Amino acid sequence: MITHVMWFRKDLRLEDNTAFYHALESLQKNDRLICLFHLDQKQYKIGEPSHDYFFSALEEFRKELAKNKIALHLLTGDLVEAFSSLKTQFPVFKHLYFNLDNSGFGQKRDLSITHLLESEHISVHAFEESHLHKAKDILKNDGIPYQKFTPYYKKWAALPKPAYRYLDVSSFSPYTAHLPELTKDGDRELNYLLSNRKKEFSNEVGEIQATDRLNDFVANKLESYHLKRDFPFKDGTSHISSFLSTGQISIRKVWHIVMDGESHQGQEIYLKELAWRDFYQMIYHYHPNQYKEEFNEKYRSLNWKNNPEFFDAWKNGQTGFPIIDAAMRQLNETGWMHNRLRMLVASFLTKDLLIDWRLGERYFAEKLIDYDAASNIGGWQWAASTGTDAVPYFRIFNPTTQSLKFDKEGDFIKIYVPELAKLPSKLIREPHSLSKEQQAELNFYLGQDYPFPIVNHTLARKETLEWFQSQ
Repeated sequence: MITHVMWFRKDLRLEDNTAFYHALESLQKNDRLICLFHLDQKQYKIGEPSHDYFFSALEEFRKELAKNKIALHLLTGDLVEAFSSLKTQFPVFKHLYFNLDNSGFGQKRDLSITHLLESEHISVHAFEESHLHKAKDILKNDGIPYQKFTPYYKKWAALPKPAYRYLDVSSFSPYTAHLPELTKDGDRELNYLLSNRKKEFSNEVGEIQATDRLNDFVANKLESYHLKRDFPFKDGTSHISSFLSTGQISIRKVWHIVMDGESHQGQEIYLKELAWRDFYQMIYHYHPNQYKEEFNEKYRSLNWKNNPEFFDAWKNGQTGFPIIDAAMRQLNETGWMHNRLRMLVASFLTKDLLIDWRLGERYFAEKLIDYDAASNIGGWQWAASTGTDAVPYFRIFNPTTQSLKFDKEGDFIKIYVPELAKLPSKLIREPHSLSKEQQAELNFYLGQDYPFPIVNHTLARKETLEWFQSQ
């Protein structure tokens, strides 16, 4: 009897899971399959939304496997020691299956385990499947990676997209092992993590929930996506990113469901967002140090101001700029932020406050339930004007005019900055930049204190332009 191991990570689904499909297809009579997940303490962010969401998703996936009579065994401790112990317990452990993580921490982890197991004469079957196209699929004619999105996108759009497959796992359940002694410590640790969640995400996770949400978006919102996606008070986006980042739905399924219907502008714009996801993954693959250094070499020695009081005000939604504060409070409360607002708060941190983009990126990594390293790093460097295809340094978002354009009546601000909720729309964008008469009106409406702006945007913009020009 040969033992096959399926190692789940950020692919918490049964349907269209490439490694799982091949693991099940590989089984011969009398073989067995052990399904594993490794609880790595180095990746815990206890108390943060991203942490609570992921482990809620893991628990839901475990339940879904159990419905199909498949056990998910939880390993703990050092990863190398865990796999070495697994080999000792199961001398006939001959095949490992997993879906690759092509960048950052995951890439280093995958390489170390591959080297370890191959030295033990265990066959490692790893698959790239988290994006529509692999990093090496789309290159210039001379084999060099693209650095600009538009030419990359033209080639990306012309390529056929991979199909997705449905697999009836119930017919394979007799082959899968249930070994309580293997997962005892892991059960205890996962129960501890779940019992210490600050936010309950049980109704926002799972493969079924992901598919339902995607179908609802396509049926009811996709056609108007290009018209509504920039307005944070409108429910005009798919809210599918958290399911993608944790692998509760496959990117191939998303593509084909979105494509299944008449072509229109909303569909085109949405599919372009999927191309951006592939583009940033490609950039991170070829530039693995991008998480800690600027893509543009010219800006690798920037002398950021990094005022700690300003940074705390930004994190806590206390900058005195209502649209910025509402966005940051949405992030802190829900673990998610509207994409237009992600651009605004990133611009504000790096351009108005001159705080290092890495600090903002790390804060997002702690909070976001849909955190994707490649896209997040790419987006932050874009906003800071240090990355690939970035906005020019002189393009700086004005929080007040952006608020007027995308939250004209202050509907979004009133949700997350309740101390301003009673203000009329004409006062809500700049509650402290008023005439004496308006200030009197403000004091009448304002139920709680709201901070004065921590910077003057006009002066901050001027300082930033001079700062960049001096580099």
